Amino acid sequence: MAKLTVKDVNLKDKKVLMRVDFNVPIKGGVIGNDNRIVAALPTIKYVMEQGGKLILLSHLGRIKSDDDKKELTLAPVAKRLSELLEKPVKFVPVNEGKELEDAVNELKDGDVLLMENTRFQDIDNDFGKRESKNDPKLGEYWASLGDVFVNDAFGTAHRAHASNVGIAEAMKKDGKPVAAGFLMEKEIKFLGDAVDNPVHPFVTILGGAKVSDKIDVITNLIPKSDYILIGGGMAYTFLAAQGKKIGKSLFEADKVELAKELLAKAGDKIVLPVDHVVAPEFSNDAPTSVVEDDIPDDQMGLDIGPKSIKLFVSKLQGAKTVVWNGPMGAFEMSHFAEGTLEIGRALGDLQGATTIVGGGDSTAAAFQLGIADKITHISTGGGASLEYLEGKTLPGIAAISDK
Repeated sequence: MAKLTVKDVNLKDKKVLMRVDFNVPIKGGVIGNDNRIVAALPTIKYVMEQGGKLILLSHLGRIKSDDDKKELTLAPVAKRLSELLEKPVKFVPVNEGKELEDAVNELKDGDVLLMENTRFQDIDNDFGKRESKNDPKLGEYWASLGDVFVNDAFGTAHRAHASNVGIAEAMKKDGKPVAAGFLMEKEIKFLGDAVDNPVHPFVTILGGAKVSDKIDVITNLIPKSDYILIGGGMAYTFLAAQGKKIGKSLFEADKVELAKELLAKAGDKIVLPVDHVVAPEFSNDAPTSVVEDDIPDDQMGLDIGPKSIKLFVSKLQGAKTVVWNGPMGAFEMSHFAEGTLEIGRALGDLQGATTIVGGGDSTAAAFQLGIADKITHISTGGGASLEYLEGKTLPGIAAISDK
């Protein structure tokens, strides 16, 4: 799907609308993790260097009432972005109206403006959720503020919102250029190549709680992968499908038959844990032990065991493409994080491989281990990266295509 990138567009003296993903954790006005802000910097700096007048749009959280606005303002993001750019960022506490329009018109070449959370448009209006439901008039209004639209928010590409699809459609209707930013371009390249044209051996590593979250990923990647390594809570649905005793482990009873079908379809491509770190309850303080094969009735599996780690790492040896999405256990608890961390270490040690990591816990493990710079690409999109791996067309990407 051919599309313009930000480098293909003349930005000098242009008002450049850019959709970014600044949906970062904020508590009490303090940003907990600025990775998504940092990831947008290359495109932001490029527009500034080219003399564009930059107008940034982002959502933050979900707005259900006016009470949510205080905690979900983008003001702390503007402050952090100013620090990272070492240049003042103009924060406008609204996203519609004269105050915003005046601020946009006052921008000089190289200036940066961040408007208020786009999801503030989801309350107090006749349309309903104007942003989330892609009110065309809102998309047209935002589009009217700029000369160029750059979408660099892969994390929202799986959603048709006014601030991505709405703006892009309105801009194209007016004959104005729409383009992908560097981060969007990178996500499309690495995830697209992994899905459509992987270099073999290709190993997929999937974890997390539910099979239902990853059914379409597994189905899409079975014919493309050499191995699919499955850990986390979802592994126990597959083990139950094999007739293994899983004790009190998390599993989806209504997905066991589907798991049987996937196992039959995949043959020996699907690799499951052979031992488990178990505990009698879901608690970091609970006594733990390691069991092989069947799990006792009074225990639950909360991480892959040492033999499973060794098995999974052996399947990674010699891999040329690896996609990892989801933890191998209850990563949020230190006593059940080792499986996830060991998989992260193995990825960091791989030589000559394209390694792609997505999902909150997998990404957190990469940063915790200090191996993020050894990973070829860390995806900023949770749901978006999953849908891309499922082979779906993402509306945010389709909207900036040349078709």
